[in-house]
This record gives sequence, C-alpha cells and structure tokens, in this order.
Amino acid sequence: MAITANIENLSITEEAQTIAEQLLSAQAVPAKSEEDALHIGIAAADGIDFLLTWNFKHINNACTKAAIRRVIEGLGYQCPELCSPEELRQIS
Repeated sequence: MAITANIENLSITEEAQTIAEQLLSAQAVPAKSEEDALHIGIAAADGIDFLLTWNFKHINNACTKAAIRRVIEGLGYQCPELCSPEELRQIS
C-alpha cells in the first residue's frame, strides 16, 4: 500500500477563494503570492489542523503568521497551524 493512499485531495471552493482574497486584500500575504494565499485558504476552509510549508518568506514567519491568523479568525474560521515539517516533529 502506498503511503499516499489515504491522503484526501482538497478542492478549490468558493470559501477557499474568499479567504485567499481576504488574505491578499489585508496584505497578510503579498499581492503577487496568490497561490500562497489560495493554499492557506484551502486549508482553512477545509478545517485542516496543520499546514506544512517550507515557505518562510510568505507563510511561515512570525510577522506573516500573526497577520494570516488575524484574517482567517476574523472570517470565523480556525487558522491551521502554519509550520515546517521540522516544527511539526517538535510539536508531536
């Protein structure tokens, strides 16, 4: 059995797009980083607990994480924990 056999594919929903647009509008994610905003929006809309990323520039850094959390929680969603794989290993 392949490791990926139980990994669910997530869709780009209207909710995810709205969250992404708000992240960009609030400048929590830079305007030229639409894909990053959508990545976060999909995770938040689907209630994902952790969003693993190596993107320390636009997602996983102290300034952007706080801004991203404010926007997502302001929209009534729970913000996924934004972290690198190494950081997740330290959590568990």
